[in-house]
Amino acid sequence: MIVTITNQKGGTGKTTTSVNVAAYLGKLGKNVLLVDLDPQSNASSGVGIDPLQVKGLYELMMDESTPLEESLTKTDYKNVHLIAGSPDVAGIGVEIVNHPEREFILHKRLQALSPLYDFIIIDSPPSLGLLTLNGLVAADRVMIPVQCEYYALEGLGQLLETIQLVSQNLKPNLALLGALLTMHDRRNRLSHHVSKEVRRHFPGYVFSTVIPRNVSLSEAPSFGQPIHAYSGLSKGAFAYRSLAQEIIKVVEEESLSV
Repeated sequence: MIVTITNQKGGTGKTTTSVNVAAYLGKLGKNVLLVDLDPQSNASSGVGIDPLQVKGLYELMMDESTPLEESLTKTDYKNVHLIAGSPDVAGIGVEIVNHPEREFILHKRLQALSPLYDFIIIDSPPSLGLLTLNGLVAADRVMIPVQCEYYALEGLGQLLETIQLVSQNLKPNLALLGALLTMHDRRNRLSHHVSKEVRRHFPGYVFSTVIPRNVSLSEAPSFGQPIHAYSGLSKGAFAYRSLAQEIIKVVEEESLSV
């Protein structure tokens, strides 16, 4: 299962979710590949990898002479490999603009790697450019983090329209895995209002797990650690473990219904 985590708004918890979902899926016994599609490379540093010291996404997408396995980096976390981002990734959108199959480059590379993994988690940049489009075309399912704050729903219509266009024209089987409520403060009336609105917008497609606003989740990336390694007994850790379990359950139920 290839899951792209995307929202063109910044600050929604995409990278935090990508890193911690990948880490907990690995901890729960699944083989996981984390793909850092963002030139800022925060998912790479979030699992303790210096993106400037390894080959990664740029080589995977732009250098066909590089064997696929050379783009993979083993992390310190159980069952989790990484395809690192780097500043060079920012140029990919320009370099592939005239490529005849520019939307399918990542899809083709990941199809060759997908038999090795139970889950491939793609952390998308906060935009709807060619990199994000490659991430959507490569995916089987899309997860949308939505922060429980003012303007949370701003731009969601455009994102959903993009997903629908990709599904209609480029990837017929692309579907929504779910919307994820992030940065939820149960003491805040606004958080409850946004939660209600998101559930109204995505009936039947909102994860039961809600990610709380949590200091440990904010601190963990500066130590290059997923939340389970940094503060495994924090509320954020329990939430992301629950989310990983929920994802496994949803995917297993989908496979049984096919």
